[in-house]
Amino acid sequence: MSTRKKSSVWNHFDSENPKQAKCKLCRKLISTHGGSTSNMLRHLKNTHPTALLEDTQGEEERGAAAVGGSETESVVATTSVASSGSGATDPTSTTTAPQVVRRRPRQTTMGAFVRRPMQPLQKSKVDEALINMIAKDFQPFSIVEDEGFREYTAALDPSYVLPSRYTLSKRMLPNLHEKIRGELKESIQNATAVCLTTDCWTSRNTTSYMSVTCHYIEDFTLRSSLLDCFILTERHTAEQLAFKLNQVAQEWKIKDKVVACVTDNATNIKKAVGDILKWNHVSCFAHSLNLVVRHALDDAPAIQTIIKKVKAMAEYIRRSTVATEKLRQMQQSMGQPQLRPKMDVVTRWNSTFYMLQRILEIKEPLVSTLALLNPQEPTLSHAEWEALEEACAVLAPFEEVTKEMSSESFVTGSKAILISRGLQRFVVKKQRTPPKSQAVTALINALASQINNRFGNLEKVSVLADATFLDPRFKRHGFVTEIYANQTMSRVESQTMRAGTQPSSPAVSEESEDAAAARPQSETVPEFWADFEERVTNLRPDVQSPQAVALLEVKGYLSEQLIPRTADPLQWWKARAQVYKNLCTVMKTRLCIVATSVPSERIFSKTGQIVSDRRSHLTTDKVCQLAFLNANLKKTNK
Repeated sequence: MSTRKKSSVWNHFDSENPKQAKCKLCRKLISTHGGSTSNMLRHLKNTHPTALLEDTQGEEERGAAAVGGSETESVVATTSVASSGSGATDPTSTTTAPQVVRRRPRQTTMGAFVRRPMQPLQKSKVDEALINMIAKDFQPFSIVEDEGFREYTAALDPSYVLPSRYTLSKRMLPNLHEKIRGELKESIQNATAVCLTTDCWTSRNTTSYMSVTCHYIEDFTLRSSLLDCFILTERHTAEQLAFKLNQVAQEWKIKDKVVACVTDNATNIKKAVGDILKWNHVSCFAHSLNLVVRHALDDAPAIQTIIKKVKAMAEYIRRSTVATEKLRQMQQSMGQPQLRPKMDVVTRWNSTFYMLQRILEIKEPLVSTLALLNPQEPTLSHAEWEALEEACAVLAPFEEVTKEMSSESFVTGSKAILISRGLQRFVVKKQRTPPKSQAVTALINALASQINNRFGNLEKVSVLADATFLDPRFKRHGFVTEIYANQTMSRVESQTMRAGTQPSSPAVSEESEDAAAARPQSETVPEFWADFEERVTNLRPDVQSPQAVALLEVKGYLSEQLIPRTADPLQWWKARAQVYKNLCTVMKTRLCIVATSVPSERIFSKTGQIVSDRRSHLTTDKVCQLAFLNANLKKTNK
């Protein structure tokens, strides 16, 4: 007895055997193993999507329906057969026929054949996600014209209509730029103080750009944002750079909030920041460290010889496909990871370090490859290999410092004094225990001389000294010279006192309010207390005095224990903001200072990806808008 097929999908299939069914439309065999109709339904949707539209849509409610006058006509046939020989009805002999229901087919509407367009609100969200992707991932506007991308979006949602590249660049990009700019401006205007960094860059089409980034503390978290990236058409004179920086500060309404500006050591920008704008200039720690190591390498001729040989070996492997393949085979046979040599960049000392480090990692397969393919290629001697290992060990801490100080998500300005002193002591220790190689000894001596020249007077930089003092990880222990620690403490006390007299700040402390309320309205002193009052008047501190409040806050701050070096100082201040109100205000003007101008340099590395071969015809306005969005989209979306 065959099983009754209840699914409407069987209207389009014939059962061939218990495990297969044949499509009536294309005669294809479909598996029905286990009695499932999923494969048949999937076949209809993918191959014959209109076939299901011919079937009746939906189901009417089950149950009895009124006879006549309704769309559904029900005919119920029930036959009762009585037992023979008696008038009684035997329930066991009664047979009830199945209910037969005839339903009038519902007419298929045109809407079943026409796909509804996406709702306007949903389309605007998808459009914004598209322009966000283009800005974040450096995609060209022409991606919406690429055949593969159009097919992909159609597969995701056929009802979504891609905007044109003209709409993307002329309308959607400027609108998103203005939206993010407005959100960011509101956030920055609420900041107590800001630190700026700036740098310049020339693109592949010889267009000069200048970037300005802003760093500030919001809700006890260090924020970093790109304020502007604009074209420079004039000469890079100090006056022109100062004009541009002042223009950005006025546009963002932060001219009175700038507590420091971090740049490289170029004379024109130092003059623009310090002499013309009268801002606190801070030299980029990473740039100074780059000069320290680069000059030290230049002052060690034997190390320079090793570097030239390493570069020659790396160039030979990278330009020869045969050598590259042979090196890969050697590494595979020796069970080593398949790594390629790296090349250095003249302006970045750490790229030289990475090149030397990589050569040491692939030493054995590299030597074997060169011996087989090019024995004439100059290689390193045994003594030179040892010198190279020692030189990398000496340079490794400098590379770690570069990475740590280049962060823009954590407080770095307060670490400049301590890290520079740590490098000094590291080099001095190496001088006391000289290595085997004379070449490395010369390198160590050159490093010691350069560090003293570049970082010897960081404690004299007031904003960095203040930041060190206000960092609960260091406080007074961040100073070597006691006189600088005392000067910094006096300076912080004065700033705390001024913060207590600002109208916008809590000038009158709760303690002062309580004391004023507790004081009687009349200042008349009884005669029998007059002698005592005269003797102790000068000994009793005035709780309302901003100077007294500042002294008490600084004293209380110094009396607390140091927190671990790896802890977040801003979270410590967040927990004590109500205890040291005025000192906390001063802290926000110092711990926002970053140690390097690397944030501005990162903008240009990203801008170099924006101005690619597929996007070489972008206007300067579009480049600046894309750079702005790429730097700030993730931060505003958090």
